[in-house]
Amino acid sequence: MAYIAPVTRALSQFLRHPALSGTSAVLGRVLRAAADIVFPPSCLNCRAATGAPYGLCASCWSQARFIERPYCERLGTPFAADLGGDGFLSPDAVANPPVFARARAVAQFEDGAIRQLVHRLKYSDRMELAKPMGAWMARAGAELLDDADLLVPVPLHRRRLASRKFNQANALAQAVSVESGVPVDPFALVRVKPTASQVGLSRSQRALNLQCAFRVPEAMTARVEGRAIVLVDDVMTSGATANAASRALLRAGAKRIDVLVFARVV
Repeated sequence: MAYIAPVTRALSQFLRHPALSGTSAVLGRVLRAAADIVFPPSCLNCRAATGAPYGLCASCWSQARFIERPYCERLGTPFAADLGGDGFLSPDAVANPPVFARARAVAQFEDGAIRQLVHRLKYSDRMELAKPMGAWMARAGAELLDDADLLVPVPLHRRRLASRKFNQANALAQAVSVESGVPVDPFALVRVKPTASQVGLSRSQRALNLQCAFRVPEAMTARVEGRAIVLVDDVMTSGATANAASRALLRAGAKRIDVLVFARVV
Protein backbone atom coordinates (compact mmCIF):
# COMPACT_ATOMS: atom_id res chain seq x y z
CA MET A 1 0.00 0.00 0.00
CA ALA A 2 3.05 2.31 0.18
CA TYR A 3 2.51 3.31 -3.44
CA ILE A 4 -0.92 4.85 -2.78
CA ALA A 5 0.26 8.11 -1.17
CA PRO A 6 2.63 9.10 -4.01
CA VAL A 7 0.00 8.26 -6.64
CA THR A 8 -2.61 10.28 -4.76
CA ARG A 9 -0.27 13.27 -4.48
CA ALA A 10 0.56 13.08 -8.18
CA LEU A 11 -3.10 12.95 -9.21
CA SER A 12 -3.97 15.85 -6.93
CA GLN A 13 -1.16 17.94 -8.42
CA PHE A 14 -2.27 16.99 -11.95
CA LEU A 15 -5.82 18.18 -11.34
CA ARG A 16 -4.50 21.48 -9.95
CA HIS A 17 -1.88 22.01 -12.68
CA PRO A 18 -2.18 25.46 -14.35
CA ALA A 19 -1.90 23.88 -17.83
CA LEU A 20 -5.29 22.22 -17.39
CA SER A 21 -6.96 25.58 -16.84
CA GLY A 22 -5.14 27.46 -19.57
CA THR A 23 -7.90 27.17 -22.17
CA SER A 24 -10.81 28.24 -19.99
CA ALA A 25 -11.10 30.16 -16.75
CA VAL A 26 -14.39 28.38 -15.98
CA LEU A 27 -12.85 24.96 -16.65
CA GLY A 28 -9.91 25.89 -14.42
CA ARG A 29 -12.18 26.79 -11.52
CA VAL A 30 -14.18 23.57 -11.98
CA LEU A 31 -11.04 21.43 -12.00
CA ARG A 32 -9.63 23.13 -8.93
CA ALA A 33 -12.95 22.76 -7.10
CA ALA A 34 -13.09 19.08 -8.04
CA ALA A 35 -9.53 18.58 -6.83
CA ASP A 36 -10.36 20.24 -3.50
CA ILE A 37 -13.36 17.94 -3.01
CA VAL A 38 -11.62 14.69 -3.99
CA PHE A 39 -8.25 15.64 -2.50
CA PRO A 40 -8.83 18.28 0.20
CA PRO A 41 -5.85 20.66 0.59
CA SER A 42 -3.50 19.47 3.29
CA CYS A 43 -0.42 20.74 5.08
CA LEU A 44 2.81 20.09 3.18
CA ASN A 45 4.42 18.93 6.38
CA CYS A 46 1.95 17.07 8.60
CA ARG A 47 -1.00 16.46 6.22
CA ALA A 48 -3.52 18.28 8.44
CA ALA A 49 -6.33 20.05 6.60
CA THR A 50 -5.59 23.53 5.23
CA GLY A 51 -7.59 26.20 3.48
CA ALA A 52 -5.47 26.15 0.32
CA PRO A 53 -3.01 23.76 -1.34
CA TYR A 54 0.78 24.05 -1.09
CA GLY A 55 0.77 25.63 2.37
CA LEU A 56 1.28 24.84 6.04
CA CYS A 57 -1.35 24.32 8.71
CA ALA A 58 -1.57 26.77 11.58
CA SER A 59 0.42 24.49 13.89
CA CYS A 60 3.31 23.97 11.47
CA TRP A 61 3.27 27.64 10.46
CA SER A 62 3.64 28.66 14.11
CA GLN A 63 6.75 26.46 14.40
CA ALA A 64 8.50 28.14 11.47
CA ARG A 65 10.75 31.12 12.16
CA PHE A 66 10.71 32.97 8.85
CA ILE A 67 13.53 35.40 8.15
CA GLU A 68 12.43 38.93 7.41
CA ARG A 69 14.04 42.34 7.70
CA PRO A 70 15.89 43.60 9.62
CA TYR A 71 18.76 41.26 8.75
CA CYS A 72 22.45 41.38 7.86
CA GLU A 73 22.89 42.65 4.31
CA ARG A 74 25.68 40.13 3.58
CA LEU A 75 24.72 36.97 5.48
CA GLY A 76 20.95 37.42 5.63
CA THR A 77 20.91 36.51 9.33
CA PRO A 78 18.18 38.29 11.32
CA PHE A 79 18.92 41.01 13.83
CA ALA A 80 17.32 40.79 17.26
CA ALA A 81 16.09 44.39 17.03
CA ASP A 82 15.29 46.94 14.35
CA LEU A 83 18.40 49.05 13.78
CA GLY A 84 16.46 51.82 12.05
CA GLY A 85 17.34 51.05 8.45
CA ASP A 86 18.73 48.57 5.94
CA GLY A 87 22.27 47.81 4.84
CA PHE A 88 23.76 46.98 8.24
CA LEU A 89 26.28 44.14 8.62
CA SER A 90 26.37 41.64 11.46
CA PRO A 91 29.53 41.22 13.58
CA ASP A 92 30.07 37.80 11.95
CA ALA A 93 29.96 39.32 8.46
CA VAL A 94 32.54 41.92 9.48
CA ALA A 95 34.84 39.45 11.26
CA ASN A 96 34.49 36.65 8.68
CA PRO A 97 33.41 38.22 5.38
CA PRO A 98 32.04 35.59 2.99
CA VAL A 99 33.26 34.95 -0.55
CA PHE A 100 29.75 35.56 -1.90
CA ALA A 101 28.12 38.98 -2.00
CA ARG A 102 24.76 38.32 -0.32
CA ALA A 103 22.82 35.38 1.11
CA ARG A 104 19.09 35.04 1.66
CA ALA A 105 16.96 32.30 3.22
CA VAL A 106 13.28 31.62 3.76
CA ALA A 107 13.51 30.51 7.39
CA GLN A 108 15.75 29.45 10.22
CA PHE A 109 16.79 25.79 10.22
CA GLU A 110 15.41 24.55 13.51
CA ASP A 111 13.54 21.54 14.86
CA GLY A 112 9.98 21.55 13.60
CA ALA A 113 8.27 22.08 10.28
CA ILE A 114 11.17 23.70 8.40
CA ARG A 115 13.68 20.98 9.27
CA GLN A 116 11.08 18.31 8.48
CA LEU A 117 10.34 19.79 5.05
CA VAL A 118 14.06 19.86 4.21
CA HIS A 119 14.55 16.25 5.31
CA ARG A 120 11.44 15.01 3.52
CA LEU A 121 12.59 16.52 0.25
CA LYS A 122 16.17 15.36 0.73
CA TYR A 123 15.76 11.86 2.15
CA SER A 124 12.14 10.76 1.61
CA ASP A 125 11.68 11.39 -2.13
CA ARG A 126 8.99 14.02 -1.51
CA MET A 127 9.80 15.71 -4.83
CA GLU A 128 6.47 17.55 -4.88
CA LEU A 129 7.81 19.72 -2.03
CA ALA A 130 10.36 21.37 -4.33
CA LYS A 131 7.71 23.49 -6.07
CA PRO A 132 6.25 25.28 -2.99
CA MET A 133 9.64 25.47 -1.28
CA GLY A 134 11.09 27.01 -4.44
CA ALA A 135 8.24 29.51 -4.59
CA TRP A 136 9.01 30.63 -1.02
CA MET A 137 12.69 30.92 -1.96
CA ALA A 138 11.87 33.07 -4.98
CA ARG A 139 10.00 35.50 -2.73
CA ALA A 140 12.72 35.54 -0.07
CA GLY A 141 15.43 36.12 -2.68
CA ALA A 142 13.55 38.49 -4.98
CA GLU A 143 16.25 41.19 -4.77
CA LEU A 144 18.94 38.66 -5.69
CA LEU A 145 16.93 37.25 -8.58
CA ASP A 146 16.19 40.70 -10.01
CA ASP A 147 19.95 41.11 -10.58
CA ALA A 148 20.70 37.51 -11.62
CA ASP A 149 21.72 36.12 -15.00
CA LEU A 150 21.92 32.47 -14.00
CA LEU A 151 20.95 30.02 -11.24
CA VAL A 152 23.50 27.35 -10.33
CA PRO A 153 22.54 24.57 -7.88
CA VAL A 154 25.21 23.32 -5.50
CA PRO A 155 26.19 19.98 -7.06
CA LEU A 156 26.53 16.59 -5.42
CA HIS A 157 29.54 14.39 -6.06
CA ARG A 158 28.70 11.72 -8.62
CA ARG A 159 28.87 8.97 -5.97
CA ARG A 160 26.42 10.78 -3.71
CA LEU A 161 24.15 11.51 -6.67
CA ALA A 162 24.17 7.84 -7.66
CA SER A 163 23.09 6.78 -4.18
CA ARG A 164 20.50 9.52 -3.66
CA LYS A 165 19.19 9.48 -7.27
CA PHE A 166 18.55 13.24 -7.38
CA ASN A 167 20.04 16.54 -6.24
CA GLN A 168 17.65 18.45 -3.98
CA ALA A 169 19.48 21.73 -4.73
CA ASN A 170 18.77 21.27 -8.44
CA ALA A 171 15.11 20.47 -7.76
CA LEU A 172 14.81 23.72 -5.79
CA ALA A 173 16.72 25.71 -8.42
CA GLN A 174 14.37 24.47 -11.14
CA ALA A 175 11.38 25.58 -9.05
CA VAL A 176 12.96 29.00 -8.40
CA SER A 177 13.62 29.33 -12.13
CA VAL A 178 9.94 28.73 -12.93
CA GLU A 179 8.92 31.42 -10.45
CA SER A 180 11.56 34.00 -11.40
CA GLY A 181 12.27 33.40 -15.07
CA VAL A 182 16.02 33.22 -14.37
CA PRO A 183 17.57 30.27 -16.26
CA VAL A 184 19.24 27.45 -14.37
CA ASP A 185 22.32 25.44 -15.39
CA PRO A 186 22.96 22.30 -13.29
CA PHE A 187 26.18 21.57 -15.22
CA ALA A 188 27.99 24.90 -14.71
CA LEU A 189 29.61 23.64 -11.51
CA VAL A 190 30.78 20.15 -10.58
CA ARG A 191 31.83 18.60 -7.29
CA VAL A 192 35.16 16.89 -7.91
CA LYS A 193 35.97 15.91 -4.33
CA PRO A 194 33.86 13.34 -2.41
CA THR A 195 33.81 15.25 0.87
CA ALA A 196 33.07 13.66 4.22
CA SER A 197 29.91 14.59 6.11
CA GLN A 198 30.00 18.10 7.56
CA VAL A 199 27.94 17.14 10.62
CA GLY A 200 29.80 17.85 13.86
CA LEU A 201 32.68 19.75 12.22
CA SER A 202 33.83 23.19 13.31
CA ARG A 203 33.83 26.18 10.94
CA SER A 204 37.52 25.73 10.13
CA GLN A 205 37.14 21.97 9.70
CA ARG A 206 34.24 22.50 7.31
CA ALA A 207 36.28 24.94 5.23
CA LEU A 208 39.21 22.50 5.07
CA ASN A 209 36.90 19.61 4.20
CA LEU A 210 35.58 21.56 1.19
CA GLN A 211 38.88 22.93 -0.06
CA CYS A 212 39.13 22.40 -3.85
CA ALA A 213 35.83 20.45 -3.79
CA PHE A 214 34.24 22.37 -6.69
CA ARG A 215 35.29 23.22 -10.23
CA VAL A 216 33.77 24.87 -13.29
CA PRO A 217 34.36 22.55 -16.28
CA GLU A 218 36.37 24.17 -19.06
CA ALA A 219 33.43 23.73 -21.43
CA MET A 220 31.23 25.74 -19.03
CA THR A 221 33.55 28.73 -18.58
CA ALA A 222 31.79 30.80 -21.26
CA ARG A 223 28.48 30.09 -19.53
CA VAL A 224 29.80 31.50 -16.24
CA GLU A 225 32.14 34.30 -17.31
CA GLY A 226 30.81 37.79 -16.64
CA ARG A 227 27.54 36.50 -15.19
CA ALA A 228 25.76 37.46 -11.98
CA ILE A 229 25.03 34.05 -10.50
CA VAL A 230 22.70 32.95 -7.71
CA LEU A 231 23.96 29.76 -6.06
CA VAL A 232 21.04 27.62 -4.84
CA ASP A 233 21.02 25.07 -2.01
CA ASP A 234 18.60 23.67 0.55
CA VAL A 235 20.40 24.60 3.77
CA MET A 236 23.27 26.87 4.82
CA THR A 237 25.05 26.01 8.06
CA SER A 238 28.45 27.67 8.45
CA GLY A 239 28.60 28.94 4.86
CA ALA A 240 31.63 26.74 4.04
CA THR A 241 29.90 25.04 1.10
CA ALA A 242 28.63 28.34 -0.29
CA ASN A 243 32.09 29.91 0.07
CA ALA A 244 33.86 27.01 -1.64
CA ALA A 245 31.38 26.90 -4.52
CA SER A 246 31.41 30.70 -4.88
CA ARG A 247 35.21 30.72 -5.00
CA ALA A 248 35.22 28.22 -7.88
CA LEU A 249 32.67 30.26 -9.85
CA LEU A 250 34.55 33.53 -9.28
CA ARG A 251 37.80 31.92 -10.40
CA ALA A 252 36.03 30.95 -13.62
CA GLY A 253 35.19 34.61 -14.23
CA ALA A 254 31.73 35.07 -12.70
CA LYS A 255 30.90 38.72 -12.04
CA ARG A 256 29.16 38.21 -8.70
CA ILE A 257 27.83 35.35 -6.59
CA ASP A 258 24.77 35.56 -4.36
CA VAL A 259 23.38 32.63 -2.40
CA LEU A 260 19.76 31.55 -1.97
CA VAL A 261 18.75 28.72 0.36
CA PHE A 262 15.52 27.45 1.83
CA ALA A 263 16.78 27.45 5.42
CA ARG A 264 19.87 28.49 7.31
CA VAL A 265 21.31 27.91 10.75
CA VAL A 266 21.32 31.09 12.83
